[in-house]
Amino acid sequence: MAKDPLKLGARRKLRAFFEANVGRIVTTKELSRIAGIYDYQRRIREVRSIDGLQILSHNDREHLKPGEYLLETLEPRPVIARGISDKLRRQILERNGFTCQVCGAGAGEVSGCEFGRKCRLQIDHIIPISQGGTDEEYNLRAVCIWYNKDKANLKVPTSRDAISAMAMIRRQPRDVQQKVYEFLARKFGELPRKK
Repeated sequence: MAKDPLKLGARRKLRAFFEANVGRIVTTKELSRIAGIYDYQRRIREVRSIDGLQILSHNDREHLKPGEYLLETLEPRPVIARGISDKLRRQILERNGFTCQVCGAGAGEVSGCEFGRKCRLQIDHIIPISQGGTDEEYNLRAVCIWYNKDKANLKVPTSRDAISAMAMIRRQPRDVQQKVYEFLARKFGELPRKK
């Protein structure tokens, strides 16, 4: 399938703009003007996922407002394998309860993988491709981008039982989650909340 030259052009324009404005907060108004297309948000996602630029938003930094983006560094992060289809990615996220399988944080919550950052999920290979892993469902899991950014082909053991239980609880309605919380609070006593 041939690439739409307009879309490729918009992605290139956005990438060049971010690279020229490293360390400066840019707004959606600027990005829309630079891209010259209506669907510029998709091109931003492509600059992140295909080009590997670490473009941050209000989901990543509390000081950023919705509609503001920041490229802190030109150092690219590893690009997500393109062999994982959108359908498979959704299946993995749903199976994992939209929860990081390392720290247990849900999408948009404070990440346990990197203090002070919000969890943004991506798909991770349990056994890296470079070590014989595959893009099969059994070898994929959801993790915070903050966990995966420094992993660099390391195979890390996980506690699947606790994480699976937390993921299952996160899928439940709020009233069910509240009952689980009350049970655990009675059993273990209230714990102070982390700041």
